[in-house]
Amino acid sequence: ILAACLYKLQTLKQGGSAVAEMLGAKRVFPGETDEAKRRLLNVVEEMAIAACIPVPKVYVMASEYNINAFAAGLTLADAAVAVTQGALDKLTRDELQGVIAHEFSHILNGDMRLNVQLIGILYGILFLGLAGRKFLSGGRISFRAGIPAVIAGFCLTVIGYLGSFLGRIMQCAISRQQELLADASAVQFTRNPLGLAGALKKIGGAPFGSRIGAPEAGQASHLFFSESHPDALFNFLSTHPPLADRIRLLDPSFDGKYVAISDSRQTPKPQYMFPY
Repeated sequence: ILAACLYKLQTLKQGGSAVAEMLGAKRVFPGETDEAKRRLLNVVEEMAIAACIPVPKVYVMASEYNINAFAAGLTLADAAVAVTQGALDKLTRDELQGVIAHEFSHILNGDMRLNVQLIGILYGILFLGLAGRKFLSGGRISFRAGIPAVIAGFCLTVIGYLGSFLGRIMQCAISRQQELLADASAVQFTRNPLGLAGALKKIGGAPFGSRIGAPEAGQASHLFFSESHPDALFNFLSTHPPLADRIRLLDPSFDGKYVAISDSRQTPKPQYMFPY
């Protein structure tokens, strides 16, 4: 487990860029001609000025059509902010500003470093299960190795599921408090709580919420602005506080009605990294 953890941390030593590329995001460079991406760059620059920190690298997850975002990095120098294509297409400027301000608070509060380190720890915990599944998927090769080898693969898989469950609880315990603090800090940056509340209302009204379909997103679910892998059966395994609670803290007049949005490009079948 320790070796797998150290290996994963080594692959993420480049900070936010490594995490963004792991999740399939593409960098947005200054001088971008696309209007939505130019707006994103302008908002990120505004928040960097407000927070008095260097402008982080900006990424877009072009294949994700639900609303979500994340910040990652080990230091201010290697920080990166990423949003989904759905956030670019469906959010107003004020709403996008609220989401970006939320992510900047993770950068300033030191959450992003802890979150990147947590990815490495979770990978180490999951590694035994991944190894067991790989061994059992060998089919004939596994059986040729003998019954003890098959039993060993099965035991590794069971241990992996247990480790995954404990890792998910770890994600939840850390992430929920971070998100509430980040919402409060975002309002301090923007002085506009309704912008952030509007983004959350649109997530609540979307057919697939804020789901992320990237294969590696499961181990990074604690990074995202909103729940990337919701569990309808076990709410206690949610990495984020309930949407309604977050909205009411920002907009006390919230009546429980979300803003209905739709998109034919939405992907209802997110890919999960083992085992969730």
